[in-house]
Amino acid sequence: MIPLDHASPEPLHRQVYRGMREAILGGRLSSGAQIPSSRWLADYLGVSRTTVLGAFDQLVAEGFIVGVVGSGSYVAQPFPDRLLQVRRSALTSDGRLAQPVRLADRIVRLGEELKGPRHLAGPISVFRIGLPPVDAFPLSVWNRLAGARHRKLETNQLRHGPPRGSEALRQAIVTHHAVARGVRCSPDQVIVLSSAQEAMDLACRVVLNPGEAVWFEEPGYSGARAALIAAGAHIVPVPVDGEGLVVERGIATAPDARLVYVTPSHQFPTGVTMSLERRLALLDWAARSDAWILEDDYDSEYRYAGCPLTALQGLDVGGRVLYIGTFNKTVFPALRLAYLVLPEALVDPALALRRRGAQHAPTIEQLILTDFLEGGHYVRHIRAMRALCRERRDALISAMEREAAGRLSVSRPDTGLHAVAWLPPGVDDQEASRVAAEHGVEAVALSCYCVTRPERGGLVLGYGGIRTPEIIGGVQKLVAALRPLI
Repeated sequence: MIPLDHASPEPLHRQVYRGMREAILGGRLSSGAQIPSSRWLADYLGVSRTTVLGAFDQLVAEGFIVGVVGSGSYVAQPFPDRLLQVRRSALTSDGRLAQPVRLADRIVRLGEELKGPRHLAGPISVFRIGLPPVDAFPLSVWNRLAGARHRKLETNQLRHGPPRGSEALRQAIVTHHAVARGVRCSPDQVIVLSSAQEAMDLACRVVLNPGEAVWFEEPGYSGARAALIAAGAHIVPVPVDGEGLVVERGIATAPDARLVYVTPSHQFPTGVTMSLERRLALLDWAARSDAWILEDDYDSEYRYAGCPLTALQGLDVGGRVLYIGTFNKTVFPALRLAYLVLPEALVDPALALRRRGAQHAPTIEQLILTDFLEGGHYVRHIRAMRALCRERRDALISAMEREAAGRLSVSRPDTGLHAVAWLPPGVDDQEASRVAAEHGVEAVALSCYCVTRPERGGLVLGYGGIRTPEIIGGVQKLVAALRPLI
């Protein structure tokens, strides 16, 4: 049930976790079944109990198993059996889609400009969203790798690169994300792009025809909404609650939707994580409805409680998920390298569009990034940034609790680079954002990410790229500015 490969670079606790997860999803461990004790399982597998406990912790965090005091661990229940098995009728014997893949009829030019949140003019303001801690980036390491690459450049590396991107970089992406995010794919399914926004645009042009319905998180990322508008999509807002996208509401509102845009690991902007039951329900619906899921995994490497959760793509056995990842949030924004992982059926159509557009991402930067990944520098950098961003998150929350004195309640995200400061009921968050801007503080109104007014207003505050003293000072300025309103 749990095959282990001691020669594999994948840690043993991840192999145990993966084996148990697949046994649960495959029905070999049914809902409510008791899990063997960690001591027995460690002895049976020939590994340490610490290894097994590490796997158990991840399974508990993702909702696959639950612990009962004095009784042991059990497979979580209730999960309807239909949510644990993809509709095999939609697949051929070799796992491919039985039905022909429908593609977009034409490329639609942007016909409407979406007006989203605006940055303050001048230097980067405190609480700007989406900034990683570039002040702590190991620039000396990057400069050394860049210098080495430039010194040994070859003539053929100055020509156009392959539209998929560097083969070595794509292999490094697959290797890292198989372990870190549970993404399952081959290098041929990866296309290297300049940004997550470009990945969204390419994905939309491949699978969407103008007028087709798309479920969209409410509230949700305005950049993704812009890509969908450019593709001529009919956007259907679907609410988000404490478990993420409300799948039942989407089915009730637009059962024939062609695409779903989600940020399941760290919903933007609320910060909630989609529950396992919702993930499985979404995958089940997509498999039955011949629909696609666009998963934006924009900053889930920054997880402060346990390991990063498995991507939705890692649970998908029906080939319905298009997965977006980016290095612009984890390395530095000026790098301009991201990637799109596609189901096999969509790779060739996407490459056909790619060849007639940007053609390829910057070649030399891809080579440097490959060395950064293969040399282990990326993993070490991520570990250091998690600790630093957790410290900055805690500084923001402590300062808010001290300065706001109950007038603002701040979320405590376990993932990401921003938090939401919830305003008292009845306070207009756009007015609060305007007043904050007049005092030099950039605090985006939550309602900027909504189609309809939210029940309660909030301010979205970025903390990843801001030093702790600036965070504390920014909170003081923000609370002073908002005092007449709150």
